[in-house]
Amino acid sequence: MNYNLLIILGFGFFLFNNFLFFVSNADPGQSCPKTSPFVGFKSEFSMAQHQVRGFLTITDDCSFTVSQFDMLSGSDVHFWGSIAPDFDNLTNGFIISDYKLNETYKNASFSVKLSRNATWDRIQVLSIWDLLTESDFGHVILSNGSDLAPAPSGNDSGGEEGKSGPFRVPTMFDNCKVLSNDYRIRWSLDEDFIDIGLEAAISIQNYMAFGWANPNANSEVMIGGDVAVAGFTEEGMPFVDDFYITRYSECTIDKDGSAHGVCPDTIYEGSDPVGLVNNTKLSYGHRRDGVSFIRYRRPLVSVDTKYDLPVNYTENMTVIWALGLMRPPDTIRPYYLPQNHGGRMSVTYGHLVLNVSDQVNECLGPLDATDKEDQDLIIADANKPLVVTTGPAVHYPNPPNPSKVLYINKKEAPVLKVERGVPVKFSVQAGHDVALYITSDLIGGNATLRNKTETIYAGGSEAEGVLASPMELIWEPDRNTPDQVYYHSLFQKKMGWRVQVVDGGLSDMYNNSVLLDDQQVTFFWTLSKDSISIAARGEKKSGYIAIGFGTEMVNSYAYVGWIDDIGKGHVNSFWIDGRDASSVHPTNENLTDIRCKSENGIITFEFTRPLKPCSHNDRVECKNIIDPTTPLKVIWALGTKWSDEHLNEKNMHFETSHRPIQVLLMRGSAEAEQDLRPVLAVHGFMMFLAWGILLPGGIMAARYLKHVKGDSWYQTHVYLQYSGLAILLLGLLFAVAELRGLYVSSAHVKFGLAAIFLACVQPVNASMRPKKPANGEEVSSKRRLWEYLHFIVGRSAIIVGIAALFSGLKHLGDRYGDENVHGYLWALILWFAIGTMIVTYLEYQEKQRRSGRILGRSNWVLGNLEEEDSIDLLSPARASAQKDAQHSGRMEVQLEPMNR
Repeated sequence: MNYNLLIILGFGFFLFNNFLFFVSNADPGQSCPKTSPFVGFKSEFSMAQHQVRGFLTITDDCSFTVSQFDMLSGSDVHFWGSIAPDFDNLTNGFIISDYKLNETYKNASFSVKLSRNATWDRIQVLSIWDLLTESDFGHVILSNGSDLAPAPSGNDSGGEEGKSGPFRVPTMFDNCKVLSNDYRIRWSLDEDFIDIGLEAAISIQNYMAFGWANPNANSEVMIGGDVAVAGFTEEGMPFVDDFYITRYSECTIDKDGSAHGVCPDTIYEGSDPVGLVNNTKLSYGHRRDGVSFIRYRRPLVSVDTKYDLPVNYTENMTVIWALGLMRPPDTIRPYYLPQNHGGRMSVTYGHLVLNVSDQVNECLGPLDATDKEDQDLIIADANKPLVVTTGPAVHYPNPPNPSKVLYINKKEAPVLKVERGVPVKFSVQAGHDVALYITSDLIGGNATLRNKTETIYAGGSEAEGVLASPMELIWEPDRNTPDQVYYHSLFQKKMGWRVQVVDGGLSDMYNNSVLLDDQQVTFFWTLSKDSISIAARGEKKSGYIAIGFGTEMVNSYAYVGWIDDIGKGHVNSFWIDGRDASSVHPTNENLTDIRCKSENGIITFEFTRPLKPCSHNDRVECKNIIDPTTPLKVIWALGTKWSDEHLNEKNMHFETSHRPIQVLLMRGSAEAEQDLRPVLAVHGFMMFLAWGILLPGGIMAARYLKHVKGDSWYQTHVYLQYSGLAILLLGLLFAVAELRGLYVSSAHVKFGLAAIFLACVQPVNASMRPKKPANGEEVSSKRRLWEYLHFIVGRSAIIVGIAALFSGLKHLGDRYGDENVHGYLWALILWFAIGTMIVTYLEYQEKQRRSGRILGRSNWVLGNLEEEDSIDLLSPARASAQKDAQHSGRMEVQLEPMNR
């Protein structure tokens, strides 16, 4: 019983706590007072960008509602408050609500609660604000106790807005009709006038036409039509003109001055001094996000009964419309004239029945243009400097903005297009208060002052100048420069705009390039101290491209670039030890600066890797060492599809190189690979002949043949040494000529050059040999030093030369993987083992012979006792014998014939 009571009490306590939680966290809007004078205020959003439209209504002191709301998505969008709509105050504003608007809105309605620190008396401007770009998408200027808010002044030109009708925000209308996917008409009736808004996602060079068809027309509804043609001039200013259609052709003027085609009303009349013919009046116009918008007003019944048709707003009438390119004015036709619209019906032209008194709202959501960039494009030329100045902000692409912005070549904040590897020269003439710099930050103005980080690629505080003394700034984008950076002033935010960094030519980004076998793949590279940057581009369409280092794909290191199903590029490294899919093994190479893209099916990939990947020999990729001094054998393959997981036979290539190409990295050239094993075999044989036979034989002749009468030992020594040296030099020149260079990198080359140097020292040393001592004279210190040097250098040369022979065989095995190398090594070891045994035997015989000579010298011998070179000066036996002879004081007599 007590147990059940505890359960009931616990459950009741739980309900009570939830009730308190619900009360304490109830919607504060339900009890929010309505004391602010702004309560009940209603206004329309002024569009700044992102196609913002809608109504704002303040409901109480801490909330407001938004209705009929349209907006293209942004990055980090919030409701924002400030005390004034100017640039400085807007950028210094604050977030007023936790509500985020990071999506596209289509005729949406919702309620928003203010943050606790936000009150209406602190907000004079309520804006839709993107934090990342510091952009104003649209805003409302609050007015105390009134639902009438003044229309903010913008940068776009319009007509006499205050006199053209009772509208506050020019982008808002009562009705909207969809004419095509990219074209809409909006309108509002006002007594005897109709306000019309033409809105289309088109290029700035295109026109928008809308009007009424002649009710008396038969099948050709456009003949006799009364239309307005609107667009933007080459300076970006909006215009609208009244046109009349007499035939399906562009407007032409005959020699007699008569006009026909689609022509302005004033051309038919010749002039319109009092404005009775052209009855369309421009109210407003702008270009936002790639969408043209023109608002104009026309009377329902015009005084021009010849070229204008009366509009009966209570009846169904046929309207006509078209889109197309404009012809700019010339001396004969000083008007912007529509060209043939072309295209399909309901896409670039059409007609329909419309009653303007009906309530119509078919436009659910904003127009979303494919190309939202309207700024002028300047392509940098390495031979021409870009002149940087300042000027008034008229069409700056990222409002709000300061009144003065950067101009390049007299164009306001254009998009600058540069190529990697091509220097860009700026002539900065913008004034001493504007310092140009290239930055990763979209806003500019020194991001560190905003507690943000940025990468500065060029320029800075010193990049400022004036017209009389311009400052020259040179910037060369490299392969590591991002695809998009920005040019700005270091001292002021949002004065510049975007820089497109493109791969206009890989040859500009890399120091060297060669076409691989069959000219189907181009290989690019740039050598650094410890790394190499590599790019490969297929010259035909494919699903992936692969390059490999080796003589064939089997037992090679491969790099594969491909585009996945969602259009993302990949580059991975692999070790291939077989011909099937299971033999392709991913590796963990340290690849950086990876890029892969496909243009019209042509794939290009890039990466940077160390010359020596790692120091762990247990990992297969650590053996993928690139030696810049050694020719790099490169092969390629193209295929239809690749995946970094679950490879199968379908991932295999459909076309490959037939042979490897040897890329000479340091020379920047390439050649078809030749089998250098015969060349290296001849080189090896010559070196073996020199170091294994001739040079050791010459040393042995000088050591063990001095007991032979005459100087035959000396002649043999000299001939063998010079023959060996000649063959050494010939073998070296032979290898250098075939390998097209001498690269001191491998142990074999180092041993070989050291041995050749020591061998070349010996004849120089021999030519400097001091004179041998006369009979009975003590050996000079110079002679003894020379013999020591001659002995040490000669033996050292032989030792280093033998090391060069063995390292050469190892180098041959590493380069070609020749199975016979092990046999050659054992044969070489056997040869020198036999030579060592022969030397040991001869050394034993020489010691026996010297012992016999020393015993013989203890007797007085009649004959020629002149010192012979057969006795080694370095021999201790000889030294003691000479010493004994000197201390004995024995006179040696030479007997000669008397009959001489």
